[in-house]
Amino acid sequence: GIRSIKPDDPLTIIFTSGSTGEPKGVVLTQKNVGSNIEAIDDALILNSHDAILGILPFFHSFGFTVCLWTILTLRPKGVYHFNPLDARIIGKLCHDEKLTILLSTPTFLRTYIKRCSKEEFSDVRLVVTGAEKLPADVADAFEEKFGLRPREGYGTTELSPVVSVNLPDFQQGNYEQIATKVGTVGRPLPGVSAKVVDPDTGETLDVDQPGMLLIKGPNVMSGYLNMPEKTASVLKDGWYSTGDIAKIDNDGFIQITDRQSRFSKIGGEMVPHIKIEELLTRILMNGNSSEDGPELRAVVTAVADERKGERLIVLHKELSKPIDQVLRELADSGLPNLWIPSPDSFLRVDEFPVLGTGKLDLKGVKAVAVAHFASKA
Repeated sequence: GIRSIKPDDPLTIIFTSGSTGEPKGVVLTQKNVGSNIEAIDDALILNSHDAILGILPFFHSFGFTVCLWTILTLRPKGVYHFNPLDARIIGKLCHDEKLTILLSTPTFLRTYIKRCSKEEFSDVRLVVTGAEKLPADVADAFEEKFGLRPREGYGTTELSPVVSVNLPDFQQGNYEQIATKVGTVGRPLPGVSAKVVDPDTGETLDVDQPGMLLIKGPNVMSGYLNMPEKTASVLKDGWYSTGDIAKIDNDGFIQITDRQSRFSKIGGEMVPHIKIEELLTRILMNGNSSEDGPELRAVVTAVADERKGERLIVLHKELSKPIDQVLRELADSGLPNLWIPSPDSFLRVDEFPVLGTGKLDLKGVKAVAVAHFASKA
């Protein structure tokens, strides 16, 4: 017979990417995914003329909620291609199907900057990126070529997944509403609450103070599959602890500063990997993009070190200048000595490990570093 479906009934189980650890089965309910679809609709103001390019896999929470169920339950048309790196087909689909919304990752955008033409993206009104930090050089290069700036959003599998997104500013007559801030991941979606707390005490922090980002709302998962202790460690009083270090400004915009797991504790001090990566990229690019567009040149990870606790490791592609010059420029930038990798901590690779979603595989990066430098110990 017909079975009644309740809001808290499981809809799906999606496994986390495992980019920083072992994958976990995330149980998402009817309410979780349904509320996220409604909030996305309110934020993006989708209409029957919109056409979304579906290139994110359905085993990825963003692909599942937005590229599958948002299209199936709301007004926009969906056009799909199985390979997001197939720029020739992506460009042709955007042009022929007059696609208006592109949901992507910075890794995929780099390919489109190199391979697609401005004319192919002429109907696109909104580009939203997630899964990893949107580098400024990628956003600048995309805007320069296509005349449209990508908007960075934020979410996690445990949050169904979308939490926040930057949107085009709204202006009507003398009224103007700022809906985007560069360097942030936007404001929370309708119905979603965010706060920042001290990672050690749990005390709520003031505006612009960095701390652990917590999220509450109907999009918060019911828990991890068969992992009650792990569930209890991240869910408390309805708040989900994201594991991301962030700050929230006076206007409610969220800025992600780092993953808690992307810090190294060296000599008792917490050293942020992303800050070092950003400086390395700037140094290696000499402030400019290559003719083919921006490219990820260096990734920072760490391996165990008996003396200092951890040792910074830089995986990099071919360098544009000698390592000793790179280190001098890092020092000249004002970076503390403790944050500067040693000359023998650089490892050249042909490619960085990447997940099927286009997200950098940080677990794979660390495995490469451990395999190489452990053998040298």
